[in-house]
Amino acid sequence: MVEWTDFERATIQDIFAKLDYEDVGPATLARCLVVYPWTQRYFGNFGNLYNASAIIQNPMVAVHGKTIVHGLDRAVKNIDNIKDTYAELSVLHSEKLHVDPDNFKLLADCLTIVVASRMGSDFTGDVQAAFQKFLAVVVSSLGRQYH
Repeated sequence: MVEWTDFERATIQDIFAKLDYEDVGPATLARCLVVYPWTQRYFGNFGNLYNASAIIQNPMVAVHGKTIVHGLDRAVKNIDNIKDTYAELSVLHSEKLHVDPDNFKLLADCLTIVVASRMGSDFTGDVQAAFQKFLAVVVSSLGRQYH
């Protein structure tokens, strides 16, 4: 079980309350697909992913990026039970989609970069530590079925 401080809880709530999902979601998934091109193999039905410009402008990337970030709302609302909250998603990604669990970490890193760029100087070391702890629990929960 993960122990959360009051600061961590408040920080996670604050980040997601201020998050522009319409901007951050697409930017995060696009960054992941550009920086880690091997992750594109899971999105073969998204059409043109041939270069950074095509990825950034791809409407399916934008929609799925928003879906991913909105999916984190479940973890925020169930911060004390993230593993059970994502149990079904873990099974889906493991058994049906066959997603490499390392990709969850890559996506979390991209999300951290995008959030940091949007928050600017408000993304202090303490804020980053809380955010990355939260994402580490999410990544672990999504990868749970693989263990």
